[in-house]
Parts: sequence; C-alpha cells; structure tokens
Amino acid sequence: MALKAITLGAIALGLGAVLTNGMAALRADRITAAFPPVGEFVSVTGGRVHYVQAGQGPDVILLHGAGGNLRDFTFSLMDQLTDRYRVTAFDRPGMGYTDRVPGIATGAFATEGDSPAAQVAMLREAAGALGITAPIVVGHSFGGIVALAWATTGLARDDPTNASAVVSYAGVAMPWPGSLGSYYMVNGSTLGGVVIPLISAFVPKSKVDHVVTTTFAPQDPPAGYIAHLGGELALRPGAFRANVRQVNTLRPFVVDMAQLYPQLTIPIEIIHGTADTVVPIHVHAAELVKIAPTANLVRLDGIGHQPHHSRPRGDCRHRPRRRPRRIALGGAHPHTGATNRERISCNGHSTARSAAILPKTRRRTSAT
Repeated sequence: MALKAITLGAIALGLGAVLTNGMAALRADRITAAFPPVGEFVSVTGGRVHYVQAGQGPDVILLHGAGGNLRDFTFSLMDQLTDRYRVTAFDRPGMGYTDRVPGIATGAFATEGDSPAAQVAMLREAAGALGITAPIVVGHSFGGIVALAWATTGLARDDPTNASAVVSYAGVAMPWPGSLGSYYMVNGSTLGGVVIPLISAFVPKSKVDHVVTTTFAPQDPPAGYIAHLGGELALRPGAFRANVRQVNTLRPFVVDMAQLYPQLTIPIEIIHGTADTVVPIHVHAAELVKIAPTANLVRLDGIGHQPHHSRPRGDCRHRPRRRPRRIALGGAHPHTGATNRERISCNGHSTARSAAILPKTRRRTSAT
C-alpha cells in the first residue's frame, strides 16, 4: 500500500513537472514573439552575440545590468550618443538573445555562472569581428563589473579591443557584505531546477513590471520604458537561469578583480545615485575610487539605480573643452583621428576623462 502511494505520488510529481515545463516553454515562445531581436547577430566561438549598432565616431560599447537586455539602451541613451560616437549595445551572454559563454553547463540543475571575464572574452570576440577598436566601455549595474573586467583583462594583453575608458552607471565594483538573499541563493542553486520553471510559467507580468519599477526608486520609469524594455525576456527559463547563476556566483570574481584595480591606468568615470539601494554607492563607487587611481565619482543627489534614465533638476550643460585635448589613452582615435575631450559642467563641478559619454541631459551632481 505504501509502495503504491509512493508510486502514485512520483507519477503525479512527474506529470506536474512536465506540465509546468511545458507551460514555461509556451510562455517563453509568446514572450519571444512579443519582443523579438531588434538588432543583428555576430558569430563567435560557440555561439552568437546579439547587438545593435548605430552612429559614427569613436567606439562606445553599452552593457546592460542583471535581468536586462540591450533594449534598456535603445529606449533613449543610444539616440543621445550616436551624433558623436559609433555606439554598440550588446546583449550580455545568456541574456536577451546572446548565447551563454561556450562550455558552461546550462542544464536545469547546474549552478555555474558566466563570470565577468568569460563574458568579456565572448564580447571581445564579437567586438573584434565588428571592427570595434579602443572602445569606451559603458556598463550599468551588473554591466559595470563586466566593463571593469573589460579593463582588467586588458592589463596583460595588447589588443585593439582593449578599453580606452570605462564608464560605470550605478555599477557593481566591489565585494559586498552579507549575502544576496534567498531569491538568488535558491534560484541559483540546484533547487532552481525545480523552482525556475514554476516562476517562468506562473509569475504574472504585473510582478515583472513592478520589479522594473522598483529599480528606479525614488524616481519613476520614463513613460513607455517598461513597454519598450521587454522585461519578460528574463522570465524565459534559459535567461532566468543564466541571470541568477551569474549573480549568485559573482562575489568571488569581484574579490579577485578588486586586487587589480590599482593597476588600471585608463580613465574610469563613475556616475552613481546617492539614493541607490540596489547597488549602494557607499559599498561600490565610494570604495572603488579609493583604490583605482584614475577613477572619478560623480554623485547624483537623490537619484536611484537608473541614473542613465534620470533627469534631475539643475543647471547642467554639455559642452566641449575650449582647448582640444587628447582622448582617453592619449593620441588620436584610430577611426576618426579625434583628439577632443568633452566634459559635463554641473553647478560649478566638472568631470573630464570619459565623461563625454554622459547624455545631453540636465543633471545636478556633486563630484568627489
């Protein structure tokens, strides 16, 4: 009798798992149809990378945050930069429509995450194939640590895709105290093999929209942003697994990378809101500038985790320097021969280095 009950229970669980996985797959197909690729694909070792490229001038690379995709940048930031730069936004490995890094375990019960360095290796190959040279590498949130990894992996190599500068928008940079909480610890573990299909199948769109909205707090998302972003793309089981595993396994890589920051010589511009509770400024940006000799921090008072979408009041203007100076690594840019640098002047404070990448918006800042 007990054996029969166990058998029936196992059958029920098995059928439930099949049904849940099937529903998750169907929902993933609907999400893909609703938010198809908006760019092109470039083949690299072991897969493809999805990208959007526009503009002319020095190269700029845009890297989105955790759970995001390149639509974060095609909403408005790219249009603010393409008059001065050739801008390439990538879907990071495992996210949007870019494949996972080659060789990584992708099964339902695997736990390995795509490290920042492994992501950079894949994206560098894509950048090389696209003819990108000496890029200013811009990262938001998780993309910030990938941008810094782009810089640290260039310390030991002479490569045309080495970064000429890094810009971090509310970027992860330093080891953080404590744990990430149960969301990442559970979903990034083997238990995620059971839990993720349930979330992918049944979590309502309203919950996804709410999560996106909270990342802007205390601001609100710009009108039309949530509809444009396609946040549901991160609910697809493959992208969901990639995201939580990347975040859950990130800290040891950050610990190692932090040892290399004092060696960096390229400009590092950090734009971080003082009200950011997702990637707190005092844990990341404020500590990074203490050990990275070329780092400059611009604090945006009262701004949350989305500084590249926020437009605080203030008397800020974007203008070129009166005396042209050489760009980030010295010398002219290989594409354009440009030698001018730009700055943002806000309330009497100015930031040079790679601050030229800041969009032409009105911002109130105080620089350290």
